[in-house]
Amino acid sequence: MDLKDQLDIAKLPQHVAIIMDGNGRWAKKRGNMRVFGHRSAVKAVRDVTEGAAELGVKYLTLYAFSTENWNRPKLEVNALMQLLVDTLAKELPTLMDNDIRLSSIGRIEDLPGNCASRLQEVIEKTKDNKRMTLSLALSYGSRSDMTLAMRLIADKVASGQIAPEAIDENLIKAHLSTHDMPDPELLIRTSGEFRISNFLLWEIAYTELFITDKLWPDFRREDLYSAILDYQKRERRFGKISEQINNHS
Repeated sequence: MDLKDQLDIAKLPQHVAIIMDGNGRWAKKRGNMRVFGHRSAVKAVRDVTEGAAELGVKYLTLYAFSTENWNRPKLEVNALMQLLVDTLAKELPTLMDNDIRLSSIGRIEDLPGNCASRLQEVIEKTKDNKRMTLSLALSYGSRSDMTLAMRLIADKVASGQIAPEAIDENLIKAHLSTHDMPDPELLIRTSGEFRISNFLLWEIAYTELFITDKLWPDFRREDLYSAILDYQKRERRFGKISEQINNHS
């Protein structure tokens, strides 16, 4: 029995988030520049996206470019932006064939004009697709996102639109860029690094973490199945004790 057949489709995570890490190390191992690793990573994105959609995962969020990544060498940043433009153009048929809607979170206004316009073009063309939402975190940082949310709420308090006592978790969630998706049940990080890297800090309060040593360009749908199978074996307690969970079920 292969991994896919071992999965309980009734207990799939509705939202899977992935920190795609290890492209540079993958390229270095092969004696190539880091950009080669980023190009090779596109195959992993395609295979995992198709695999998640086929399983029935409703939301897949990929950490593609952080606010801190702008500090990388200019040559690498420029190559990444061009790769984004090229990939969006090439992958549009795949998104349409698989009924996948593209969305984005992050400071899209920071992207070069050609990247932002191509991204918006693909988002518009896929907006009516229903099978799965693929969100790309681009120029994204969770602290930046939460800071913006706090400013928006503060402005509304100052203008009298909301009272301070009305501020609760639901209101904060409504002002984050992830407001239109559920919190991820599963967060996968490749390359064996044990850190969150400023990704979805508010949203992963009770998310299950799965760390794999595999570098992102080598990650495939079978690795996704393995992560979900591991997730399905865990008991999610949300601060309660096992007996409370079992009695409720």
